[in-house]
Amino acid sequence: MAARLGGLLGPLRRAVLRATRNAEGLPDLPEAQIELLRALSSSPEGLSPGAAAARLRVAPSTVSNVVRAMAAERLVERVRPEHDQRTVVLTASGEAQELLQRYDRASTTALAQVVEGLPDADRLALDRALPALDRLVAALEAVDGAGAGPPAR
Repeated sequence: MAARLGGLLGPLRRAVLRATRNAEGLPDLPEAQIELLRALSSSPEGLSPGAAAARLRVAPSTVSNVVRAMAAERLVERVRPEHDQRTVVLTASGEAQELLQRYDRASTTALAQVVEGLPDADRLALDRALPALDRLVAALEAVDGAGAGPPAR
């Protein structure tokens, strides 16, 4: 079961992203950029690059590369706090927050349409699986949190 679930996660994530982009004509943002936007949007005060890397469980150099590309597109802003000009805080631009909301609406719509077309038994099975999937995510995060820092990518 673990192998089948693991084999489905990547294709499922990519299929939802493709359906979302196609349905709404959204830009082809890499998944890493979407994940960073989610992290920044959930932290209104912003995050330091190190805190963003820790939250996403990626290497700081990965965040630097993603931020560089996103700053060029005006999706991420680098702000120097008045109290400490040596540090940088990353925030999602207004345009990025709007884009993320569009992605979320489009993915919800795409999933709802596809799920609605499934047989009743499949919809019921998916609905019943959601609490277990929530617990699975929490358990995986707990195991990952016990490790020694972010993985190198």
